[in-house]
Order: sequence, then structure tokens, then C-alpha cells
Amino acid sequence: MDLSIFKSTQLSGGFILLDVERSSEPFADAIGRPALAKTSIIGHRFEIIVADHLGERELSVTLYHEVLEAATVAADPAPACVTELNEQDFDRIAYQMHEQLGLATPSNLNRMLEMFHFT
Repeated sequence: MDLSIFKSTQLSGGFILLDVERSSEPFADAIGRPALAKTSIIGHRFEIIVADHLGERELSVTLYHEVLEAATVAADPAPACVTELNEQDFDRIAYQMHEQLGLATPSNLNRMLEMFHFT
């Protein structure tokens, strides 16, 4: 997957995906568990770094997960349908979005955000 297609992507809800990059650096979540990506949120702007060993499917699922989670954190207020989601919910939804919409692309990320009322 060519990650350059995500550079400076306008997302539904007024967000901007500044960049998606790969890294061989190991990631951990807030409680120290291994993670597949790291997302920086600055206002309504997101930067995502993903593990370089991810195959196309896992990369796609990871992008759906990270974008939905970042939008939920950055929105003020977030749509009611996402405010109670936990990490497992974001993961489950990301797999569903990949199955339903196909590979993560800028337009598919926007479709997902619109489905969850980020307009």
C-alpha cells in the first residue's frame, strides 16, 4: 500500500491526516502493551506511524482503527455512538470496516467517519 496517498488528507469531521509513515521502532500503548501504531493528535490533525512489518490487510485495519480512535479523542464533542468505545471495540470496528469497505483509502476512511456521524 502506498502510504503517500494519505498525506494531508482532509477527513470528515474537520480533521486532517497529515501523514502516515512506517517505522521499525517498537510501539507500546499507554499501559505498556505492544502496539502496531502510534498516533499523534494535535488539535484536529493526526500523524500516524505504523509498524513496518504489517501486511496490507493489517495495515488497512490499523488505519481504520487509528483514524476512528483519533477522531473520537479529538472531537469536541464526539458523536454519542463512539464515546463509550474501548480498545476492543475500535479493533472490532476496524476489522468490520475493512471487510465492508475494503482497503483503507482516504475516501474509505471518510466513509467510515461519516458512518459514525463525524460530519
